[in-house]
Amino acid sequence: MIARDSIKPCLDIVGCIEGKKAFCVDILKRGYLLGIAPGGLREQNFSDENYSLEWSTRTGFAEVALKSKVIARLSKWLYKHFRYLVLPIYGGFPVKLRTYIGEPIPYDPNLTAKELAEKTKIAIENLRDRHQKLPGNILRGLLERFDKNKKDA
Repeated sequence: MIARDSIKPCLDIVGCIEGKKAFCVDILKRGYLLGIAPGGLREQNFSDENYSLEWSTRTGFAEVALKSKVIARLSKWLYKHFRYLVLPIYGGFPVKLRTYIGEPIPYDPNLTAKELAEKTKIAIENLRDRHQKLPGNILRGLLERFDKNKKDA
């Protein structure tokens, strides 16, 4: 696929991989951090200024979380140690990026991947609704980048 091949060097630089489920579970069970983008390129390319989640029926990330049993442990550790998660992100605009970490979703062996994906989607939408001005606006983002009077959340 041309699009994937053209961005592969950028993904390699920041350590991105195409995560097969078994490989991701292994990474988490070994105690490493793992960032997952459930919407992937679909969400990047087709989400709108209201930041709608474009996951379709994807539940692979939820299957990984359930199989590795690290949902609550990882979230608590990240929040306890960093309060803000810093990730290398590639973007075309010099805007301030803030990461908000919500409440952990505890591991529940009775949840299906589909149920966990839905709980995760609701939690992310709640964070978006609480912290994001809608609709999104590139000009506002650029102006906020240089606004010295705006308080950081």
